[in-house]
Formats: sequence, structure tokens, C-alpha cells
Amino acid sequence: MNTISELLSNQRAFFKSQKTKNIAYRINILKQLKAEIEANEQAVYAALKADFNKSEFETFISEFGLVLSELNLVINNLKRWIKPKRVKSSMLTFPSKSYIYKEPYGAVLVIAPWNYPFLLAIEPLIMAIAAGNTVIVKPSELTKNTSQLIANIIDKVFPENLATTIQGGVDVTSELLEQKWDYIFFTGSIPVGKIVAKAAAKHLTPVTLELGGKSPCIIDDTVDVKLIARRLTWGKFLNAGQTCIAPDYLIVKASVKLQLIEALKIEITKQYGDNPEKSPDFPRVINNKNLLRLENMLEGANIIFGGTINKKSRYCAPTLIDEPDLTSNIMQDEIFGPILPILSYNNKNDIETIIWNFEKPLALYIFSNTKPFIKQILNKYSFGGGAINDSLIHFGNHRLPFGGVGASGMGVYHGKHGFDTFSHNKAIIKRDNWADPSIRYAPYKGKLNLIKKVFKLFS
Repeated sequence: MNTISELLSNQRAFFKSQKTKNIAYRINILKQLKAEIEANEQAVYAALKADFNKSEFETFISEFGLVLSELNLVINNLKRWIKPKRVKSSMLTFPSKSYIYKEPYGAVLVIAPWNYPFLLAIEPLIMAIAAGNTVIVKPSELTKNTSQLIANIIDKVFPENLATTIQGGVDVTSELLEQKWDYIFFTGSIPVGKIVAKAAAKHLTPVTLELGGKSPCIIDDTVDVKLIARRLTWGKFLNAGQTCIAPDYLIVKASVKLQLIEALKIEITKQYGDNPEKSPDFPRVINNKNLLRLENMLEGANIIFGGTINKKSRYCAPTLIDEPDLTSNIMQDEIFGPILPILSYNNKNDIETIIWNFEKPLALYIFSNTKPFIKQILNKYSFGGGAINDSLIHFGNHRLPFGGVGASGMGVYHGKHGFDTFSHNKAIIKRDNWADPSIRYAPYKGKLNLIKKVFKLFS
């Protein structure tokens, strides 16, 4: 078996052969990937059931279906995306034509997370291949069934010198980060994101960091409480809350807080039954370590619904927490589980005090029917992306860039934005020879005032 450095060396050699720059080659191998994924649909469901107790429906809408949609998008649009884009030339370079060429970076490393292990490993792979790169994918060691399936699919479709997987734990990730890459794409926690960024900086390697943070959800008193509770229950407890853009906590107008709490209790029961542990639609926490982390968060909290934990089955009940202190355990870090703190506000200053207590989040949600209030929130706070009167759904539109800002990440992807992420924009000017103004050439005596006028005229 080849070492990591040997695999990387082989991929660099293959990239230099220029074969990955052939558009027909890229499209053909992506079609093969699509066929193999479709052939393994039931295997994907089974793997995620084994790793998370995910239902087939949830796996399809949050992983499998999104991957197929991304493949179809790329296959149908890559020839158009790859064409050099002509842009307007400057009169300062007259006579000329200006273009932007899409160029692959080269050898790409994709480090995937455990929470959506199939989607967040395969989607970056698709876009990196579409852009003409070679790829090594490091799936999460925490989702053994899904990661092995990913390895099987990639190994069957791709020659090793184009794309392959390397499995393992922290030691393997550390060894991968010691190598010199042309691009690194990482999805995961903020602490590990800092490690990735530091390793990349040693080689001046560009990175995309898809991280997280405490994503707030602001709810005023103009909403339909029952409808909001329905949408919040879905958005928060999908994948048992193990979603980087899940609402991390609510900031609710004090006058409707009690109504919302009761509506949430009713809706959780409606969607998952009186005992969600027995529901076929409620997933499990990924491992005992994370379950213990959630259990520690609940210590001393004012639990008003749920709170049950079963270590044997890695179950944490959908849980509501009333008015936690901003310095409490549950408000210190991203929850990443089925626990929802509920804070109240009376005025906009209260909202400001809460949100600015944390770093810039990956998502922010507003539930309101008041346009000035919505506009003010959107303009005031910095965050990666979000939705108004719903949650999570911005992730599903490939026309929208997905990514963080500040501590929640850097860089974007999804759809053509993903293709652009894995492509270098090479600026090219094609100069005509039929005219060659002498103003730029020495000697410069007597030309300064004229060149100032030219710059002022055409800037």
C-alpha cells in the first residue's frame, strides 16, 4: 500500500499529464460516479442507519438526494462553466480583449465531518473533480459504515491517481496536513479548523473552512406560533440537532415565549411521538463522547421538556431549556445536539446583548412578519447565511453560496460556487497589434499631465 506522500506524488504526476483538464474526461467520470451512487442507494441508507439510526427519508432529503442533484447540475452545466469568460477591457489597455480562465489548483485534500458524512465528503469531491483537480478524501473515522462505503464507491469509480480515500483518526489527519497541498477543503469544528488553517499557512495553501458556531433564531410577536413551532422542530431536531446550521438557541419576544414553548412541546410530540426514543424518525448521537458532552451541558439547566439520556442507545431526547445564563455550559459552545435553549427579549438592545456575546455564526434565522425589523436584523449582524420564517432551507438552493464568516468559516461552495471554489481565476488580456500608443513608453518628459487626464477619463 502506498504511503500518503506516495499517493500525493502520484496524483501530482497525473495532474501534470493534463488529463484532468479534458472536459469530456471529467464529465464521463462524474457520470460513472452518479451511476455507482445510484446503484448503492440502499447501501447508503443502511450505512447511515447503522451510524445514526437515520430514516431513509431523512437520509434522502439531507444527503443522498442533494448529492444526486449536485451531480446532475455539474454534468449538465460543466461545459458552460468552463468556458473562458470575456469581460470588458479597460481603455488603458486599448486595443485588447480581456478574459477570465478557469484553472484547477492541482492536488486537493478534502477532510469531511461525521455529521453528514456522505453529503459532506462527496459534494466537495464532485466539485473538485469538475474543476479538474485530483483529490484525496479523508472521511470521518466516527462514521465507520458510511466512511467505508464512501471508500468503496470512490475506489470503484476513480483511478487512485485521480481520486482516492484515506481512512484513519487524528494521526492520519495530522500526517495529511503535513503534506503540501494546492487546496484544502475542511468541514468540521472551529478548534480543528484553526489547526487546519495553521497547517495550510506553512505552505501558503488556500483553504475553505466550513465551521459552525452558535446560530441564533430571533422570533418576534407577529408570527403564527404554531407554524413557527412546526418549522423549528424540523430544523432543530433533524439529524438529532447534529447540524452545523441548526438553530442553536432562540431569542423570543417575551410576550409570546410561553405560547411558543407550549407549541414546541406539542409539535415535538406530534413529529416524534410521546417517546421519541422509539420513533423510527429520530436519529442518535454519533458516539458516547458527544453524548457525555451533551449530558454535561444539561447540568444545572432549567429543563422544561425532555432531558432524557440513554447511554446504551446513544439517545438524547429533544430537550427545551428555559432562560439559561449566557455564562452557563450550554451557552459557551455550539450545542450540536437536540437541545434548544430559549431566551427572551423585550427590546432590540436585548437581542444585541445576546448575539454580540458570541462570535459571528454560520447561520441566523428571523421569524417575523415585520419588514423593517427583518431589514434591521439583516443589516446589523454578520453571519454566513440564513432564512426568514424558516430554518436550514438556504442550504438546499445551489444558486446560493454556502459558507461562514469570521469564526464560522471562510470560503463558499454549492452549485457553481463550489466549482468556482476549486478553480483559480486566471486573468488574461489578449493585446491587438494594429495600434500601439506611445504614451507609456520612455522618455516620459512632457507626458505626465496627459497620462493623468487619461487615467481620470477612463477610471
